[in-house]
Parts: sequence; structure tokens; C-alpha cells
Amino acid sequence: MKYILVIGDGMADDPIEALGGKTPLEYANIPVADSLARKGVLGTALTIPPGEVAGSDTAFLSIFGCDPRVYNKGRAPLEAAGAGVSVPPGNVAYRCNMVALEDGPMGFAEKKILSHSGGDVDGQEALDLMAALFADARFQEGVERANLLIHVFPSFRQIAIQSGVDLAGFWAAPPHQHLDEVIAPILPKGSDVAVTLLGLMELAHEILDQHPVNEARRARGVLPANGIWFWAEGTAVQLPQFAEVFGHTGGAISAVPLCHGIAALAGLRPISVPGATGKLHTNYEGKVAASIQSLLENGDFVCLHVEAPDECTHNGDLEGKLQAIEWIDSRVLANLLPGLEAAGIHEYRILYMSDHRTLMSTRGHDEAPVPFLLYDSRKDTGLGLDFSEANAAMGQYVADGTKVLDLLFAE
Repeated sequence: MKYILVIGDGMADDPIEALGGKTPLEYANIPVADSLARKGVLGTALTIPPGEVAGSDTAFLSIFGCDPRVYNKGRAPLEAAGAGVSVPPGNVAYRCNMVALEDGPMGFAEKKILSHSGGDVDGQEALDLMAALFADARFQEGVERANLLIHVFPSFRQIAIQSGVDLAGFWAAPPHQHLDEVIAPILPKGSDVAVTLLGLMELAHEILDQHPVNEARRARGVLPANGIWFWAEGTAVQLPQFAEVFGHTGGAISAVPLCHGIAALAGLRPISVPGATGKLHTNYEGKVAASIQSLLENGDFVCLHVEAPDECTHNGDLEGKLQAIEWIDSRVLANLLPGLEAAGIHEYRILYMSDHRTLMSTRGHDEAPVPFLLYDSRKDTGLGLDFSEANAAMGQYVADGTKVLDLLFAE
């Protein structure tokens, strides 16, 4: 028996007026998921415990059997692990997003944050802009005085490690939860560490705002990556081992360091796929092939994670979110089932779910329970219901998200 977890990141949503009162899952053309749901089991799971911040770090920890109220010491250390960055004991890790701040003559604090991803900046543009920061003596000196080391990647996601600081009182906001808001109320605050990081953020905006790369992006009608944003602070953490919690081994396929980091810390093998971007246009077919190969080589469990629905929602792209959900159906699920059979894997169980809800109405995460479908290749339950939030709400409710994988592994 093989066990497959497919996560459509942030695909669950509320009804949307522009879709005739349907959710994206209800509106999208997803014949494979609907077919699996009709033969399987539907339900909902609370992956965000009460009082915890809705986000993939909280949700992924829950899904992988790690109570986030115990093990979430900050998102950045988890992402650092996925990016191969060590967080020494006593040091602090931060996510350092490249962000887009609105243009205009207003002061830094009065600008709105328009994109948590610098308008999806990546590749050489991201590298060139980060290089411009360190080419400025003021920024380089500020980083050194702060005992800060920024690890640079060809993405909007950067990782910073700081030594010799105390996080007491420090507060930083997740940028993707405050899109189109004036940043003054959500800037880092509460400690000397916050003052230092805020100073670097202001200086970075000054350096990057009129950089040739950003001028070229504006000329193309693309948002500039004209700022950085420190957040997701935390210290290193040890997670319960997946094999000890669930009695199974395997791998995790994702383009997102957070998913890979949690997987690695939990003892699963993180697997990268060429052409996997974490965006709408990604290597869906490659992820399927890698998942099947992992089932043959790494154990009896694999997690296949697709970030695209979440990123499209944060970008306010409803058409993209619908396309992402449909491509998970037509390019992941539709290829996964025959691929498993071709590999000689005839008995398998699939759990297909959203990690958390991401709402088009706010472009942010939501803590409400998420829908899931559970399919067993050996059975036909005759349920007869399509995959949607409303139908899932009529099924089994898992009040503790750390138990949702128990359903996948149950016989």
C-alpha cells in the first residue's frame, strides 16, 4: 500500500460573487477530483488551532503531526532548513521578503504594500537587486553592525540569520496578510532589534526604488521589487520524526522552502523538481513523476505540494486561482493515477486537501477548517458528492489537524 498526500496550497475559499456565489473549488472544472470524491470520503480538518496565526507554517506542522502550539518557534527557521541554511543555537532567523511598495512622494511609512513577493520577482532580477543592496556601503555597514547575515536566493524569498540579539518584545507582521494597507501600523516594533531592522528596510527602499531593474519592471507594467521586509522571526527547532509519529517513511515534493524544511526536520526526504517554481506556471508533470519515483525509492508515503493557488490569491488573481485548481486536477491528479498503475502500484490511498484557506476577498489566509477528500483505490464508497467546501462540511470533521494523516494511514 502506498500513501499520497496532495496539497493545493490555499485553494479553499469562501463563495465569491463574481463566480455566481460559488467558491473557486465549486466553480472550477475538476472532473478527476470530483470522481475521486464520489468514490471516497469527504470531510474537513482544522489545521489552524484556535489562537494560532493562519499560515502555511502552522498548517504544515499540523498536517505533518507536529502541534504548532508546541513546535512553531517561527516560520523562518523552518524555511531556513528547507533552503539548506543552518540556524546556530542562540541565533535568530528571519524571512526577508522582497516586496513592492507603492510609488509616490509620501514618506516610507505612509506607503502601501502592494505585493509580498516584489511583483513575483525572481531569477537574475532578484539577484541583481539584492546585490545592489550590498554594493551600497551604508547597507553593508548596517548589516554588519546588526550581526546579520542575509542568504540570497534567486527568488523574492531571502533568509536572514542574526546573532547576539534578544527577541523579547519584538513584533513583525506577515506582509501577505496586509496587502494594500499603509505600512506604518505594521512595521517592526517593540524592541531595539525592531529599530535596527526597520532602519535597514527604509534604507533598502531608498536604494532599490529607482534601481534600473525596477525602472525596467515599471516600464513593462510590472510592480517593482523596491523594498525588503523582515518577518517570521524564530529560533531553531527539533520536530518529532514522521516515522515515529506515523510509522511510515517517504519524501516531500515542493518548490517552497517551508514545506521542504518541515519535511527535512521531520525526517522525510525533501525533493526538488527542475522547473518547479511555486507559481502558476510550474512543472506539474515533473512533480507527479518525482512523487511516483519517491514512492518506489524512499518509502510508502509522499507529499506533493502545489503552491500556485495560494500565490494567485495573494496576487488578487482569481483567474489564476481557478487555473491553478484546474491544472492540479488535469496535470497532477489526472497523471498521478495512471502513473501509479504504470509503476505497478495498484493499491494506494490519496488524501487531497488545502493546507489553509486563502480568501480572494482579503488576499490573505483564514483559519477556518479546510476541505479534504480521501480516496482508496480498493474501494468505492458510493458517496456520490463532488469535491467542494460545502460538501466536505457534511462529512467527517477532524478537530485536531495533527490527526488528519491518521485518516490516510488508517486501514
